[in-house]
Amino acid sequence: MTIQLTDETIGLLLQETKVLPEDFPSRIKLRSKRGHKEYEQDVTGSDGNKFLLKFRQNEKNALDFSVILLFLPKESTKHFRLRRYNGKSHEHTNKIEGNTFYGFHIHMATERYQQLGLDEDAYAEKTDRYADFNSAIECLLKDCGFTLSTKNQSLIQWGM
Repeated sequence: MTIQLTDETIGLLLQETKVLPEDFPSRIKLRSKRGHKEYEQDVTGSDGNKFLLKFRQNEKNALDFSVILLFLPKESTKHFRLRRYNGKSHEHTNKIEGNTFYGFHIHMATERYQQLGLDEDAYAEKTDRYADFNSAIECLLKDCGFTLSTKNQSLIQWGM
């Protein structure tokens, strides 16, 4: 079953408060998986929506990574990529706009790309807001409604 969300719904999901577990920073332990390292964390938003954080990094190239926020709709077993913060390891082309660039970039789910049958997050914008894997995680957490539990707020600010 294909999931299609409007830009308004996507915006509401991104703004929804998502509280990270108290021990979140210490949980981030990347595990080897076919040439890359990976970590996943389930998160429930304040409105009851389910999300998944997924971090992937190539074992040989530190600039080849993805930091991803997925939405897990109740009515589906399929994930919906809301945001994907990619490293500086490949060229990206926006199919509708026709522009191509190389560098750090953020993929964003959009209604118009879905309507053309393209991946929900096929649109991306080049960014200088992060320069490595850890700062990409901080950027996603800041952009997408995340907060640390009250116990951890004094330990790590994640750029907020």
